[in-house]
Amino acid sequence: MSRILMVLTSHDSLGDTGEPTGFWLEELAAPYYACLDAGAEVELASPKGGKPPLDPKSDAEESQTEATRRFQQDDRAQQQLANTRRLSEVSADDFDAIFYPGGHGPLWDLVDDADSIRLIETFWAQQKPVAAVCHAPIALIHARDTEGQLIIRGRQVTGFTNEEEDAVGLTEVVPHLVENALKEGGAHYSKADVFAPYTRRDGQLITGQNPPSSEPVAKVLLEALGL
Repeated sequence: MSRILMVLTSHDSLGDTGEPTGFWLEELAAPYYACLDAGAEVELASPKGGKPPLDPKSDAEESQTEATRRFQQDDRAQQQLANTRRLSEVSADDFDAIFYPGGHGPLWDLVDDADSIRLIETFWAQQKPVAAVCHAPIALIHARDTEGQLIIRGRQVTGFTNEEEDAVGLTEVVPHLVENALKEGGAHYSKADVFAPYTRRDGQLITGQNPPSSEPVAKVLLEALGL
């Protein structure tokens, strides 16, 4: 059975705005069930462990989907979410792939979290799939291969666009713009229309543009695992 590690943010504040942030529910729920329903096992982790912060906007009625409702009513999923493993205690050897759901939180903590970068680099060296959606590709920008090259350099990637950040009114709030950061890392960045589903796969690297891309990214990940 394939085992997939899903890594969530532990960061809960939206810059200096006084507003809360965290992970985006749909970007966890849709891939979580895509993987479970394909017969994979899923484990959740975060930098601080325990219950990661949920972006309350993703819990609003207009953001709900079939997958988010299923997740909210799933006792086992809620138990897993309340007790995520601390990243420093996780070994890549125990998993077949790593997946990063987005939300704005990763822009603050996962971008330069040493344990997260170590895990990505180990999964990469072991030639296992590394996947991220929406804002979470920011977690990839400092990871390097065994020769010291950035793993995104020269690779086809996507992630939350500058236009999408503008559309949600947070361009001046966020510490990084995902599109710019990926381009600055030497990636071949591409995108679809604002909030249209869009995924890229370049070998073992799999990325998605925005929340509607979360399930499509998971499906590409499952293909990479042969599921």
